[in-house]
Amino acid sequence: MGYLRAEEVLPRELIEMIQQYTDGTNIYIPRREEVKVGWGEKNQTRQMFRERNDSIYNAYLSGCKIKDISKRFCLSEKSIWRIVGQEKKKAV
Repeated sequence: MGYLRAEEVLPRELIEMIQQYTDGTNIYIPRREEVKVGWGEKNQTRQMFRERNDSIYNAYLSGCKIKDISKRFCLSEKSIWRIVGQEKKKAV
């Protein structure tokens, strides 16, 4: 996230009003609710993990050993068990 200079985007009156509350500090102004996107939706990361987790679960269901799945996806066995557990809950 880049920073903008208030003087470049806000009217002087608004800057002076904000200075009454936070003079010289950085503040975060959140996005409007109607333009927010969920985590990973903008760059398809969420979809990538969804597909990876589906592949892990399908490998588990087809009889692959957790140790082998762990090596194949470069994840710890604990992470594989967590993903398998999450996918089982979804399947119910």
